[in-house]
Order: sequence, then structure tokens, then C-alpha cells
Amino acid sequence: MIVTKALTILAAAASSSTIAAFTPNSYLLTTQPSTKLPSSSSIHVATNTPTTSTPTPTPAWFVPVTTKKDETASIEKLKAQVLQLGASLDRGQAFNPTSGNYYSGTMAVARRRIDDLLEYADPEVNIPKTLEDIEGEWELVLTTVPHGLFRSSPFFLAVQYAFRYGEQTVGVAPKDKANLFFKLHELQTCSWGASKVGRIAQRINPRTKYLYSEFDTSLFSLTVIPVLGWFKLLPTFGGCVITAATCEMNEGGRLDMEVDYTTSRPVPGLSGLGKWIWDVKVPVGDVWKLLPWNKGRAATCGVTVKFVDEDFRIVEDDDGEMFVYTRPVVPRPLHLY
Repeated sequence: MIVTKALTILAAAASSSTIAAFTPNSYLLTTQPSTKLPSSSSIHVATNTPTTSTPTPTPAWFVPVTTKKDETASIEKLKAQVLQLGASLDRGQAFNPTSGNYYSGTMAVARRRIDDLLEYADPEVNIPKTLEDIEGEWELVLTTVPHGLFRSSPFFLAVQYAFRYGEQTVGVAPKDKANLFFKLHELQTCSWGASKVGRIAQRINPRTKYLYSEFDTSLFSLTVIPVLGWFKLLPTFGGCVITAATCEMNEGGRLDMEVDYTTSRPVPGLSGLGKWIWDVKVPVGDVWKLLPWNKGRAATCGVTVKFVDEDFRIVEDDDGEMFVYTRPVVPRPLHLY
């Protein structure tokens, strides 16, 4: 009798003008052993009649854009686009003039989006007045600077300054000399898988008036013999290079720095050279003044903070290149010995 009734229910459903729609609720109903099946007279058959409700529109943040100004942009939309461009450009190092001009169009759009975001800056709100306005930990997500992400470090910013104030070479501008140095440094350290850039971060402490620049690097991460084998020639090792610089916030968001020392710290999961290396502190500031081409000048440098809010910070170096930082999703403690 039970079988006959079940067949009657199935026949009624099959002869209906429409087929019942599958829903998560109907699936749960058929998988619950303690639930009784309804009789054929109580079966609800779904129809194809469209509903009158309309879905809530979502912001079109990730749509094709050009180098032209986005008239429909909002500050949150621009932030989302900058983050996406930072990911697609590998924080900016995917576009490398040393290798070629591929991705130059994407970088042009990234520059435009950063400029658009800066137009939203309220001088009374988004331009920092004190170090407390930029306090804490920040991670680099995008830069327009060519020839190396490492140029966000105060050490390399000081090198940039040294070329500017050094003796002029006939026919060569200081900016060109600095770019040549950075290009050669990049070729020397990153070719053949010798070095790979990891996390880049900054940490500002208003109480001590120090800015700590953190730069993760792994050495020999891709050292293999192509075609002949897949084994690694050398083990991967590395760490976090930390440059400590005194800092001071001045008018207009100008952040002036002077490099004090450089040290290093281990990175969890990455083999280091040994515990002895973590205790080494190189007095860059003292040595800098002794170098003959610096003529006694300190290792000074500076950037201008063009925009800051609770989770975004954009700075500009003196060559007009931009560095975009965000608050880290995965913070990392800074252990100073």
C-alpha cells in the first residue's frame, strides 16, 4: 500500500505542467529520516513566474578602466582598484624597464588611480600633522618606482640623496646616476634566482621617533639546472633586513629621516645564516659620514605623506615616485635586541 501511494505521488508530479525546483530546503527535507513526506495534495509545485524583487546593486569596482579619469570613482572604489593593481603588478616589480615595456599600460593606470585617490585627500584629515597620525605597522602593496622594491627603505633613499648632493658628472643628471646604481644593484642581487623579495613593511614609533623599515629576502630560492635536472643546487636561506632611522614629521606631511643602523632578524620558516648574524648591528649613520663622496653629510632622506587614513598610506619620494602602504592583515612583531 505504501509503495502504491508513493507511485501515485511520483506520477502526479511527473504529469504536472512544471517540474518542482530543487532547493536546499527540499534537499534537507529528503535527507532527514524523521521527517514525513507530504501527501500528494500538499505538494507545492514551483513555477517560472519571475519575482518582482530586484537584487541589490553592487559597486562596479573591478571593471575595465583606461588612463582617463574615472568620473564615477569613490575613495573606497579607488582603494580596491589600487589593491588589485598592486596584486597584478606584483607590488610594482612586474613592470621593470630593465626587462622591457610590457605592463607599462597597467602601470600607467595604477599611477592614474593613485592620483585620483590623492584628489580625495582632505588637508585637514588626510595629511598627517604628527607621527601619531601614521603610527604603527604598514605593508607595501604597490609602488611606481622602477628598479627594485627595496627603494622604499631609508637606506636606499639616503643613497638617492647622496647622488643628488654629490659631485655633478658632466652630461649625467643626479637622478639618472641614482637610477643606474639601483638598476645595477637589482641586476646583481636578483639575477639567476639569487635573491627573491618577500614582505616589505614599515613601522613608526612616535615615542622613540624611529621608523623601522623591514625587508624580507630569500637567497638561492630558484637555483636549479634547467633541462638537466630539477634538484636545487644550493639551500634556500635568508631573513629580514631592518633599517632603523630617526624620523620627524614636518609641515605638509613631510617625513624627514636620518639612517641610524641596519640589522637583521629571522623570518619564521626560513633558514638563516646562524644566530650570530641576528646580533650584528651595522652603524650606517656613523660610517656614512666617513665616506669621501658624502663629504661629512649625514645619511638623511625624506618623503612626503600625500594621503593617510585608518588603513591606507601613500608617500611620494623626491623623484615623484609613489609608495602605497596598507595595514597588514597578518601583523608581525618586531623583535629588537
